[in-house]
Amino acid sequence: MSRRDSQSAVERRVRRIAVRYGLNLLKAQKPDAQVLKHGGYMLRDEETAKIVFGEKDYRFSASIEDIEDFLTRLGETGEDEG
Repeated sequence: MSRRDSQSAVERRVRRIAVRYGLNLLKAQKPDAQVLKHGGYMLRDEETAKIVFGEKDYRFSASIEDIEDFLTRLGETGEDEG
C-alpha cells in the first residue's frame, strides 16, 4: 500500500472533498463490534448539523469508501459546491 492510499491519507482526501460541499467527515471514536465490522464514518451538514450519510441502519454505518463514493456521486449530480 502506498502512502497515497493509506487509511489516514484517504481520510484526509475525503475530508477535504467533504468540506467543499459544506460537510464534515465524522469518525466513530469508540466503535462497537458492528461498526468495526463495516463502517465507522458519517457525513454531517456543517450548517444544520444533520447527518446526511452514514446512518442507514446504525450510527457510523458507512465505510470510508462508501463516503468517497457518495461524494463522487454528489459531484456528478452538479450539486452547488458552497
